[in-house]
Amino acid sequence: MALIRRKKAPGSENQGTSDVKITDDDNKKNKKPIQKNKRWTCLDNCCWFIGCICVSWWLLLFSFNAMPASFPQFVTEAITGPWPDPPGVKVSKEGLFAKHPVVFVPGIVTGGLELWEGHNCTEGLFRKRLWGGTFGEVYKRPLCWAEHMSLDNETGMDPPGVRVRPVTGLVAADYFAAGYFVWAVLIANLARIGYEEKNMYMASYDWRLSFQNTEVRDQTLSRIKSNIELMVATSGGKKAVIIPHSMGVLYFLHFMKWVEAPAPMGGGGGPDWCAKHIKTVVNIGGPFLGVPKSVPGLLSAEVRDIAVLRAVAPGVLDKDLFRFQMMLQHVMKMTRTWDSTMSMLPKGGDTIWGGLDWSPEEDYCQNRRNQNHNDTKNPASHEKNSNYGRIISFGQEAADAAALELKRIDFRDAIKGRTVANSSCQEVWTEYHEMGYGGIDAAVEYKVYTADEVVELLEFVAPKMMARGSAHFSYGIAENLNDPKYDHYKYWSNPLETKLPNAPDMEIYTMYGVGIPTERAYVYKLTHSAECTIPFQIDTSADRVDSCLTDGVFTVDGDETVPALSAGFMCAKGWRGKTRFNPSGIKTYIREYNHAPPATFLEGRGTQSGAHVDIMGNFALIEDILRVAAGATGEELGGDIIYSDILKWSEKINLNL
Repeated sequence: MALIRRKKAPGSENQGTSDVKITDDDNKKNKKPIQKNKRWTCLDNCCWFIGCICVSWWLLLFSFNAMPASFPQFVTEAITGPWPDPPGVKVSKEGLFAKHPVVFVPGIVTGGLELWEGHNCTEGLFRKRLWGGTFGEVYKRPLCWAEHMSLDNETGMDPPGVRVRPVTGLVAADYFAAGYFVWAVLIANLARIGYEEKNMYMASYDWRLSFQNTEVRDQTLSRIKSNIELMVATSGGKKAVIIPHSMGVLYFLHFMKWVEAPAPMGGGGGPDWCAKHIKTVVNIGGPFLGVPKSVPGLLSAEVRDIAVLRAVAPGVLDKDLFRFQMMLQHVMKMTRTWDSTMSMLPKGGDTIWGGLDWSPEEDYCQNRRNQNHNDTKNPASHEKNSNYGRIISFGQEAADAAALELKRIDFRDAIKGRTVANSSCQEVWTEYHEMGYGGIDAAVEYKVYTADEVVELLEFVAPKMMARGSAHFSYGIAENLNDPKYDHYKYWSNPLETKLPNAPDMEIYTMYGVGIPTERAYVYKLTHSAECTIPFQIDTSADRVDSCLTDGVFTVDGDETVPALSAGFMCAKGWRGKTRFNPSGIKTYIREYNHAPPATFLEGRGTQSGAHVDIMGNFALIEDILRVAAGATGEELGGDIIYSDILKWSEKINLNL
C-alpha cells in the first residue's frame, strides 16, 4: 500500500492536512493502456477520398437546390449578357404552331431499360430501371446487373430466366440520368408551340438487340408503323416528321425498308408507305457509315477516354490496383453480346475510309495547323499526313511507315489454341481465351488494318460475336442494288447497300456538330500480360508533337463521336440528286453546327454545343426542328449550312453513283 501526502494549497494553513491512500489496484485501474500505432492502408485512403467526394457533391447539390431557380441565369447574364429566348418562345412569337406529328427515335444507350424477370439476385427490382435513371443497381450489385444486361452469346436474345424490356413513353429517353437531358429540352420547346403527348411519340426499343430482332421479340417495328399511321390519321392526314438520333438513324433507315417489304420479313406496308406517311426525316448525329470508335470498343473495350486515363496515371491502371482490367473484361463480356454494337462498324471499306496510304481527310491536320499558326510557311505543314486509313496500327512505327515498308505476316491462317495461362489466370471468360499465344501474336504481326481488314480482324478475335453480327449487318458497297439478295434485312441499315424509298416529296436532313476532335484511328500495343488480361491496348505513349495523334488516338473533325465524313457523306454526295441510292431524288440537306463550349459553368452543357449528345440542347438545331415540324421546307430554312470540309472529302471518294 502506498502513502501519498497532498501538497497544501495557498490559504489552507488553518486546514488540516489530509492524507490520501492509493492502493496498487488503483494504480492499475488508472494506468492508460499503451496503444499500438494503427497502420494506414491504401483502402483507407480510397474510402476517405470517396467519402470526401460524396460529401462535397452532396453539399454542392444541396446548395444548388436551395438557391432560387433564377439565380444561375442572373449570374450568367451579369457576366455574358441576357440569355436569348428559348427556340420555342422565339418561333411561337412568330406565330408558328404545331402542325406535323413528331416521332423521336433514340440512339444506342440513351433509352431506358427495365427488369420484368430475373434471377434471385434481382429480388425487389421488378420494373426498376437497369439502364438509365439513377443507375443505383450498378453500385449495389454490379455482377448481377452485368448478368442481366447481357444477352445470350449464341442467339443474341434473352438469356434463360431473364426479361429486360425498353421503357415506354416520352420518359424512356428524355433524361439519360438525373439532370442529364437527352430529348427533354427539345420536347419542352415543342410543347411551347402546342405539342403534347398525343402528337409526339418516343419510338423506344431495346437498343442492345439487332434491328430485326427488335421486331422478332418485341414487335417494335410493327408498333412504330401502327403509331405513325394513327398519328397521321388523327392529325388530319398531315405526314409525320421523324427525328432519329445517333444509332436511331440506322434503326430508322432499317425501318423504312422493313415497312415497305412484304411479310413475313417485312411489314407489308407496300412500296408507297413512306411517301404517304413521312414528310421529313431529320437525322441528328447520324453514323450513316459507322464510327471508328466502335472498333476499339469491341477489340479491347476501351476508347479515347480510357486511353487518356492511362496517360494521366501511367502504370496505375495497368497494374490493376483497382481491378480496372477485370472491370474491362466484364464490360467486354457484356457488350459483345449486344448485336447493335456491330451496326456501328465502319461501312464502305477502303473506298470510303481510305487505305494504307490515303484517306479522304488526309490533309485535315495540316489545314488545322496552318489555320492555328496563320502561317503557310510553317515547317510543321510539311510533316507527313496522318494515315487515317489505317484504323488500327500496332505500334507508332507501323502507323507512320510508308506502305511499301510494311512487313506484315498474315493472321488469317494462324493456329489458335488454349494455353495453361488461359485456364489458370482468368476470372472472366472472353473469346480471347480461345486464341492462345499464336493467335494473339499473329494479329499483332499483321501491323495495320484498314476498314476492310478491321472486319476480318474482329472475325478472327471474336468469331462468335461476328457470326451473330454478320447474320444481321453488312459493311460493303452494293454493285447492283437490283440484285434480289439486297432484299434481305441484313443490308437494310447500310445506306451503301440499300435504296431510299420512292418518296420524291419527302426531305432528308442530316444535322450534326463539327469543330470537336473525333476519334478516327488508333495505335495499339500488346499488353505485358496478354494471356491474363485483354491482350490489346491503346498505346498512350504514341504521340506526335503538333499533330492529330495524341495518346494513341488520331482525330479528325466531327462531334466527338461521329466523324463528319460518316455523318455528312450520304447527304453531301451519296444521296444528293438522283443516284442509284436515291432513285426518286429525295431532297437532302446538310445542317452543321459549329461547336461552341458554354461561356460559364452555370450555363451547364451550353446552348451552342456540337457534341454528340449535348447538341440535343443546341438552340439553333432545336429552332430548325421546330420550323420543320411547323411546316417549313429545306429551302425555307436556307438550304445547307456547312463549316467542315465534307464536300471536298466527299469528292475524293470514288463511288459509283
